[in-house]
Amino acid sequence: MNNPFPFSDSNKRYYTFDYYLRRTFGGKCAKITLDGGFTCPNRDGTRGIGGCTFCSGRGSGDFCEKASVPIADQFAVQKEMMRKKWDNARFLAYFQAYTNTYASLPQLKELYEEALRQPDVVGLNIATRADCLTPEIVAYLRELSERTALTIELGLQTIHDQTAKRVNRGHSWQEFLDGYEMLSGLDVCVHIINGLPGESAEMMLDTAKAVAGLHPKFLKIHLLHVLEGTVLASQYLKGEFSELSLADYVRIVCDQLEILPPETVLGRVTGDGPADSLIAPLWSKKKLVVMNEIDKELVRRGSYQGIWYNCTKNKT
Repeated sequence: MNNPFPFSDSNKRYYTFDYYLRRTFGGKCAKITLDGGFTCPNRDGTRGIGGCTFCSGRGSGDFCEKASVPIADQFAVQKEMMRKKWDNARFLAYFQAYTNTYASLPQLKELYEEALRQPDVVGLNIATRADCLTPEIVAYLRELSERTALTIELGLQTIHDQTAKRVNRGHSWQEFLDGYEMLSGLDVCVHIINGLPGESAEMMLDTAKAVAGLHPKFLKIHLLHVLEGTVLASQYLKGEFSELSLADYVRIVCDQLEILPPETVLGRVTGDGPADSLIAPLWSKKKLVVMNEIDKELVRRGSYQGIWYNCTKNKT
């Protein structure tokens, strides 16, 4: 059967990051995750204490080398591992842990420029929060974008402020919009999370609809992982919320894909939780199974990314 989705050369009915990279760079590209030694305004008392309830002690940088290791050495360790899988791969340097614009401009320049000096780097990804952008930093990001493939990974998680308060996010939907507007003209990857405590499927779909209206270049759809040592884990073990089932997660993701712009690249449709600290959902350990179930559900529906995008847009 022919795939009805235009941005694919496989069975995928959504715009995968791998397809985008191959079209953009002409071959395999891999992300190398880096820890620049940052913290977060939601941890140091500026906006809150303790961080988001779901965030690990490594600030979502669980697969990075330690921040005490110089950037060049962090890069070299991961590059060697990547080369074992892909001989001729090029690389995106990804500042992932904590909030990677939460420092002085000179410090940011030192770290970013060091990453760009590493061999075979073709781009830079910077994960941050919408409330950690200043005009001076954004001006530098614009200058960087003229020299390399730059993507700003901007955490949203949910448009619902009551949920954001419950998970101690530390900023509102409006503050996200303000930060997103500051980045106008730059490539942005918005992050959302399905399965946050208290959210219904309809609320998760509302988040996807709102993000679709922003028409971002990239989107990452995450599954909420309950990790040992987090506030979320304590709440989960007390029975304060329950995790999504695999079937529900697949249905919700497919519903979201259908109303997204077809040109938005999906950086992920699920996520990785460290196996040694994952409490729930345990089915998420089989990542390929999750992705295959999403593929099968789209085929079953006769559907694909963006099939309802124009209909949804015209109603808003």
